[in-house]
Amino acid sequence: MNIEMIRLEQRQDSQGIRALYEAAFPTTFESRLVDQLREAARPYLGLVALRDGEVCGHILFTPVTNDGAPTARLLGLAPMAVLPELQRKGLGTRLAKGGLAAAKDTGARAVFVLGHVDYYPRFGFEPAAMHGLRCPWEVPEEAFMARPLQPGGLEGLSGMVRYHPAFEGEGIAHESPA
Repeated sequence: MNIEMIRLEQRQDSQGIRALYEAAFPTTFESRLVDQLREAARPYLGLVALRDGEVCGHILFTPVTNDGAPTARLLGLAPMAVLPELQRKGLGTRLAKGGLAAAKDTGARAVFVLGHVDYYPRFGFEPAAMHGLRCPWEVPEEAFMARPLQPGGLEGLSGMVRYHPAFEGEGIAHESPA
């Protein structure tokens, strides 16, 4: 796997990112979601992996809110994609580690993810319910996870964690966890 670099997403990457999500997922929902978030979510933190100058991986972080601490700076990780032929070769791990480091650099207190319970704990995620936190979707409790980025990053948070309104509508969280 000849990955040249992982770097912050740039404007000229948008078509490659769209093609990546359309190759990695069975519908266009995720590619349209990324486009909507790019236009509407602030902060928007996207990283891309490049192979031979082409986008082969992407990870996205956008703001989430918490009912118990409405002004807390929090991020949600979703979506993330790797070209199918490069999956299970460590690229997702590299994107996740680089993305979490970049998310920490924004000053965010914590990151939330709705994802695979066998994958995300390796990056320090644990069930958000352990901290009295939940998401608005009916999903297995252990699939909604949190990771502090700063010391005490989950302290003072409680109740519902809400993603950007773009996640509603067709219900990405119900169809395919990050």
